[in-house]
Amino acid sequence: MFTEEELKDIEGLKRGSDFIEVKCGCTSRKYGDTIGKLRVFTNGQFLISCECTPYCEEEKLTPYDFEKHSGKEGTRKWKNHIWVVMKNKKVPLWRTVLLKYYKHASNGANELTSTRAKRLFHRDEFVRCSRCKKERRFRLRTDEECRRYHDAAKARKWKCANWPYDKITCKVDEERASRKSCRGCPRSPSCKGCTTCVCFGCFKCRFLDCKCRTCVDFVQNAEP
Repeated sequence: MFTEEELKDIEGLKRGSDFIEVKCGCTSRKYGDTIGKLRVFTNGQFLISCECTPYCEEEKLTPYDFEKHSGKEGTRKWKNHIWVVMKNKKVPLWRTVLLKYYKHASNGANELTSTRAKRLFHRDEFVRCSRCKKERRFRLRTDEECRRYHDAAKARKWKCANWPYDKITCKVDEERASRKSCRGCPRSPSCKGCTTCVCFGCFKCRFLDCKCRTCVDFVQNAEP
């Protein structure tokens, strides 16, 4: 695959029958460095075994999923954000010889996983109070948060007092327009809606036990 000269400065190098393994990592401002082992296979596939804790069981992560698992903020650019150690310095993958063997065809599952992850991302949404007409923000990152928003959005007389995050009343000011424009899109903070952050239906935001028309239609037409 690679010559000894090409890999001599990369830390944690191991060779297998059809792959090479190196130490890698991804840095988050909030969580710090997440360490893993990157395997580059002869067919061009990249898989990472995470070592963020002794109990982590993520052993076959795609680069995209490893970047996400590390808690890295901002846009998804794993070639820039995942690094290896060379001469005691963190060097992004795009500046190494390792990407020479990255092949899109061999990483079809990687691309599918990335697309699915992007499609399942849900931006923040707002629900309007039936009494004061102010809009309140709902985060949709977890299944529970998606259900909270779903139930609030379909409620005919939802009020500020029902907001699940803090105890508030209608007297509390709503967010400024400039703040409301930021809805958590991983591609762009001020995104007005794109294929990355807008979901048109998935099993995270549609519910088998809900009888509303939106959920019923989705469940009936979803692929098994």
